[in-house]
Amino acid sequence: MKEFSRKVAVVTGAASGIGRALSVLLAKRGAIVALVDINEQGLAQTHDQITSIGGVCSKHVVDVADREAVEALAAEVVSLHGKVHLLFNNAGVSVVERVDTITYEDFEWLMKINFWGVVYGTKSFLPYLQRADEAHIVNVSSLFGILSVPLQSAYNASKFAVRGFTESLKMELADSTVNVSCVHPGGIKTKITKNSRIGEGALDMSHDELHSAFDAAAPTTPEQAARVILRGVEKNRRRILIGLDARIADWVARHFPATYERILGLEKGVVRGVRMRLRTKD
Repeated sequence: MKEFSRKVAVVTGAASGIGRALSVLLAKRGAIVALVDINEQGLAQTHDQITSIGGVCSKHVVDVADREAVEALAAEVVSLHGKVHLLFNNAGVSVVERVDTITYEDFEWLMKINFWGVVYGTKSFLPYLQRADEAHIVNVSSLFGILSVPLQSAYNASKFAVRGFTESLKMELADSTVNVSCVHPGGIKTKITKNSRIGEGALDMSHDELHSAFDAAAPTTPEQAARVILRGVEKNRRRILIGLDARIADWVARHFPATYERILGLEKGVVRGVRMRLRTKD
């Protein structure tokens, strides 16, 4: 897609982070943006930011984990704006916990948002996108959709699922007017850790300490990520890697698929932590 002006774009997770940055950048490029999020206050802030620069947008308080609500959203957006050209399935959450202690409720909560939210968004908007002369679906996976890390089994599962779903989708739509991209961001300075669920005893730090550590280590801002994503859409890149950390991880995972966890030292800390807990119990 070479031009965003006057295109109707739907962005989920628009209340903060990459979603907000994408929405603002799209508005600056002349797009009409349908802002979607369950966070009404954050959504209003994104709306105000866009209107303050003369952009055009609409607010939609929707839980992407609710299939009927997402289906209604698609009809509402088309009724309001007449058409839709771009869909950014960006909303996501995290759970930090071990497989043996994570609750089914937390696992299902994450999968409903991270994976099923992408499926609901894609299936609900696809019939409308197919009516456009030119359209694009952008599904946000993660660096953790390329390789796995400990304490992120649910998040890893959801992002690998998004990747698999999106890669199949782009093959099915290859001969259509709808292009498809899968995004793999590395560390982005967003609120995902702030809004994550952390299992008791999963980490030797508080929730706030985790967020501060992640924010300090994340090399990429949401604004930088948004620019990379839109550049990828412009060039119709099927796979969009964001950040040097994502590119390095992709290289390591492709060249050492069976041993990357040892090369990157991902097993040591968790194994050591388990041993320490076992000794304490003894």
